[in-house]
Amino acid sequence: MPGIDECLLEAMTLPGARGASLVDWSSGLALGTVGESPVGDHETTAAETAELARAAAEYESFAAGPAEQTEDGEPPGPPVEDLIVTTRTGYHVLRFVETSFDSSVFLHLWMDRADGNLALARLRLRDLAEGLVLR
Repeated sequence: MPGIDECLLEAMTLPGARGASLVDWSSGLALGTVGESPVGDHETTAAETAELARAAAEYESFAAGPAEQTEDGEPPGPPVEDLIVTTRTGYHVLRFVETSFDSSVFLHLWMDRADGNLALARLRLRDLAEGLVLR
């Protein structure tokens, strides 16, 4: 099972990948980064994407419905699997990572729009998030 660095390096092998990070959305801190940042600073990007992730994770509109709850009435992990933001030149994919603690981290992949493949990125980030070992 890969750690943070290995996971981010693997994400960078996706077509069109420009930068990747693992971010704690409760604090807005980057736990690891690789590649470029859309604004030239990974910490700024982490803080900005954390705002988006926090909103999606906390808004009632995106909460797990009754059919998605476990037997004890709790949702099975984060209510949102991933977020996709498209810009004129790129894609941002945020994949929430389930952890044994508070599950407040996500993988952020920034891809070039001309070369990126959203379907492949979603599938690969899902696999990376499931296999990630946080040390």
